[in-house]
Amino acid sequence: MGEEESIPICHDAHTGVETANPHAGMSQDECVDRIRNSLKHPTVRFLREHMEKAGCPVWPRLITAANCSDQGSAGGYASRHGVTICCNHMTFQDEINQVVIHELIHAYDDCRAKNLDWKNCAHHACSEIRANHLSGDCHYKRELLRGFMKIRGHEQECVRRRALKSVQNNPYCSNAAAKDAIEAVWDVCYNDTFPFDRAP
Repeated sequence: MGEEESIPICHDAHTGVETANPHAGMSQDECVDRIRNSLKHPTVRFLREHMEKAGCPVWPRLITAANCSDQGSAGGYASRHGVTICCNHMTFQDEINQVVIHELIHAYDDCRAKNLDWKNCAHHACSEIRANHLSGDCHYKRELLRGFMKIRGHEQECVRRRALKSVQNNPYCSNAAAKDAIEAVWDVCYNDTFPFDRAP
């Protein structure tokens, strides 16, 4: 079994990324197979290569398949623990691809910024802005499927909304602190597309 095939499984994980389909789910075996497929996705491969170039620990245990108790959670990232994919909240391959990409951006930020403190609302806000902007989470087709019908300006509005929701879930950030942090770091973090040349 190769390192990409060694995906740990755990039960009852707590994570913080929202899913549009909280009542769906797949078995952990099916989820592990789909995580393996996501490792072949061009954006996942790109992020992996850049993480390796930056000296970041990447495989084999960066991604864990889990059943998550948080309703509406698709996955999460925790420093020194890696990425968790909530199998019981996943339905489609595309959902898993998006969560893996989103969470790998957090992992990349955690490695790149040696002093990143997830308890610091501004640090967390910056990584959420980047992950929502660079992962494709806020593509207009995804927004339409979530019921957000605005065509013009939807992407920035979506990035703000989703980043704010994630930072508000941080127990170290009050709602007001989360809003202030998003505003304080918005311009710098929204325009920071590294390692991409531009937002994909």
